[in-house]
Amino acid sequence: MTFEGVKAKARVLAANPYQAPADDLPPALAGLSYDGYRAITFRPDASPRLGRYFSAQLFHRGFLQRKRVSLFLQPRGGPARPIPYASDLFDLGPDLKGQAFPPDLGFAGFRLHVAFDANAPGNQDEFLVFLGASYFRLRGFGQEYGLSARGAAIRTGGPGAEEFPDFTAFWICEPEAEARTIEIWAQLDSPSLAGAYRFEVAPGDPSVMRVEAALYPRVALDRLGLAPLTSMFLHGANGPGARRSEPFDDFRPQVHDSDGLAVVTRGERLWRPLTNGRAHPQISAFGVDPLEGFGLLQRERDFPAYLDVQARHEARPGLWVTPETGFGRGAVQLFEIPSREEYMDNIVAAFVPADPVPAGTERSVRYTLTTVDAEPVPVVPGALARVVSTRVGSAERLRPTTPPSPGRRLYVVDFEGPGLPADRNAAVSADVSASAGTMVDPFLEFVPQTGGWRLYVEWRPPAPMPAGDVILRARLALGGTVLTETWDMPA
Repeated sequence: MTFEGVKAKARVLAANPYQAPADDLPPALAGLSYDGYRAITFRPDASPRLGRYFSAQLFHRGFLQRKRVSLFLQPRGGPARPIPYASDLFDLGPDLKGQAFPPDLGFAGFRLHVAFDANAPGNQDEFLVFLGASYFRLRGFGQEYGLSARGAAIRTGGPGAEEFPDFTAFWICEPEAEARTIEIWAQLDSPSLAGAYRFEVAPGDPSVMRVEAALYPRVALDRLGLAPLTSMFLHGANGPGARRSEPFDDFRPQVHDSDGLAVVTRGERLWRPLTNGRAHPQISAFGVDPLEGFGLLQRERDFPAYLDVQARHEARPGLWVTPETGFGRGAVQLFEIPSREEYMDNIVAAFVPADPVPAGTERSVRYTLTTVDAEPVPVVPGALARVVSTRVGSAERLRPTTPPSPGRRLYVVDFEGPGLPADRNAAVSADVSASAGTMVDPFLEFVPQTGGWRLYVEWRPPAPMPAGDVILRARLALGGTVLTETWDMPA
């Protein structure tokens, strides 16, 4: 097999009607509980070795992981070899003790391990997992798994039902013995789309994945999400989230895998804090021409902000998308779903081309995914300071009313990073605007505790309120030079 061969298989799939996968999961596996499925573990001594530094482990089907994924090992020379299922590859746990399943059961997915320390090849840690639909997770050294990437997003946010394409087969390419990178090919299929993917992964600090995809629509797609990212935001330091939203009764100050979306286009970097608590899902679009990069980031990196010893949200990575080819004109779209459940991924961000993708064509794209901490990758142009927190509250601080007046809201935005002067007397100015209503009395002050600057500004809504969101914006400048990214926030 070659990647060109995977592309040829995808073209054949797209030229024929979609065949839904068989729902043939044995009842004992289909009826597993969450705990029963988690009790199934792969035996580490059965891990296929991949060169000196890599190994693989496999996921059993069961519970919500119903669909069969075909797995192949592609040696450096010779034909691809199927990885056969056998029940004795796993400890099946107490609910399935003594049972065995047929050789054609297949797998639900796989994960890869690597020796981050080249001097200790036997000490390997997990860094990449493919499990469920076209989702996958990547982490760098010292990070915990958090948000997911996806192969493609179709009709996210409507109109029409969202579609979740499946990776149906993988070819894991055997690396050279001393290689520190590994390559994976994948076949994708769904009612609207077939495709072929190549992932070239270099795990480390950070981990970097180059993605090449060839997509073949069966139908015209007017909302095809490229390089989609999926995350969770329950509550955090971005204020209550939405007007009239209910607070969370939670001992943890913040709970999220990402706290904002960063978008870079020509001459500007924008930061949209994530919010939760609206009555309905929210779609925002950020036009880019060209797109230089975007990502869902976890900027809050301190344990006291979360106080969750087990989840370690402060160690969750951001993912940064750097486009190479095939993106063109379009918009980065952000989809935020109201949620009260921590396990629910309620945030989706993706690049959506301006023009529909016609049926019967090929759309080829290349991009890079990089695991990051608080900042985008260093190649982002300009030494712009960043937004580190957004807080919203009553503007009636001296004589508050109960409840607070909806006609006066105070926004407090903290900026930190390179380029901000350390002199409290510097003539830093704030450029603020609102798509409706009035921004009143913006005030800036130096924050000696952090070395950053804080903006206070009151927003007074119009009467009546317009339909849809009101967008507030702000950035800092000194002598005509922009110092910060643009804060972009729905009121």
